[in-house]
Amino acid sequence: MRKLIDADLQDTLDEEIEMELDDHRLQTLQGETNARDADEGMDRQQYFQELLRLQGELVKLQDWVQHQKLKVVVIFEGRDSAGKGGVIKRITQRLNPRICRVAALPAPNERERTQWYFQRYATHLPAGGEIVLFDRSWYNRAGVERVMGFCTEDQVEEFFRTVPEFERMLVRSGIILVKYWFSITDEEQQFRFMMRIHDPLKQWKLSPMDVQSRARWEQYTKAKEDMLHRTHIPEAPWWVVEAVDKKRARLNCISHLLTQIPYGDVTHPSVTLPDRIHDPAYRRDHIPEEMFVPKVY
Repeated sequence: MRKLIDADLQDTLDEEIEMELDDHRLQTLQGETNARDADEGMDRQQYFQELLRLQGELVKLQDWVQHQKLKVVVIFEGRDSAGKGGVIKRITQRLNPRICRVAALPAPNERERTQWYFQRYATHLPAGGEIVLFDRSWYNRAGVERVMGFCTEDQVEEFFRTVPEFERMLVRSGIILVKYWFSITDEEQQFRFMMRIHDPLKQWKLSPMDVQSRARWEQYTKAKEDMLHRTHIPEAPWWVVEAVDKKRARLNCISHLLTQIPYGDVTHPSVTLPDRIHDPAYRRDHIPEEMFVPKVY
């Protein structure tokens, strides 16, 4: 039994190591990525130890949210390749997807473009006992839509007039709203884009909008500064995550998120497995060999 327990714990660690393989695999990439100085970053053992500890606290937070019927919304914004997805994966990795879910909306269709701008986002807001993580949010209007010309300046101004009151309404309704902006440097984004170009496992992440964001770095910077200035309100302030170091960004963001929602331990009733009921007359049906998945490994 002890060996089985140890093997299960090792599998938990291996699951995270599998997600981290990119960091090592990318060392073999050719081209412009070689010009970047390697940064060891934080100790890997320390990173794994802290990540698993924080994920344990996230499980406690999840239990508390469900027990207290809290409604939590966390917004993740930032430049393309800033590391939002990596943080979201680590937050959701050990949580119940029925309680904590991710909202990553595609571009609006023709019908949605005729709706009130916030309408399609509102349908994803949580009910009691739920956490919703927005991988990009209504702030698309202040960023990509504004820079790429997908909306008019009048629509942008209407957004800035509406969003503070919209978020105040959410908070007054009992929603806990936390907003994160992931900040990386010009050089770091260039490096990460080059990794996506050269890495066949990451090329799907590089969209035409991503390519345009490189050419329009300064326009995105101005849009970001305007957005933070005009939507940083006491009821829903922005929190900036320095994300050049991916591992530290993940730990810092999760650690900070845990401080934004007071939580405690939830007492669960002890579970006792019932005795297995055996029916002497029962015989398992034979499964034909052709139904089994081939044992390639």
